[in-house]
Amino acid sequence: MNNGCDKPTARRMTRQRRIILDMLRADPSHPTADAVYRAVRKRLPRISLATVYRNLDLLDREGLIERVRFDDGPAHYDGHVGPHHHVRCVVCGQLADVPPEFCQLCPGELDRSTGYELVSCHVEISGVCPKCRQVRRDEAARNEQTGGRAPQKQK
Repeated sequence: MNNGCDKPTARRMTRQRRIILDMLRADPSHPTADAVYRAVRKRLPRISLATVYRNLDLLDREGLIERVRFDDGPAHYDGHVGPHHHVRCVVCGQLADVPPEFCQLCPGELDRSTGYELVSCHVEISGVCPKCRQVRRDEAARNEQTGGRAPQKQK
């Protein structure tokens, strides 16, 4: 059965599931389940956190969204399931998409060099996001001005 999504599924697309899916496809921030719950409650005030988790799990299993995990932190959810990778800020934990052209692997070369047939690829990229880089630059500039000391309060 085709429910109007990108791929046929065995499950019916409930109103709750559709709202969660639409929210994830419209939000590039890769929200956690708690953030999805807070956003979806604006449209469905009576939805439970358990229902959100259940639907996120189902949408992930059906390939309509992607669950993204880094380290032991909370799972984030991505409504964009096309080929791409993610970069995570090591300071604040923010996730961003990395276009696939920045992470190309040559499957033929991998086959020849390892003997493996490439089925899927997961690349974990960590860095410092623009906001956190700016905070670091601002702190470094303040430290340079004060010689590394905290500014003195005037009496």
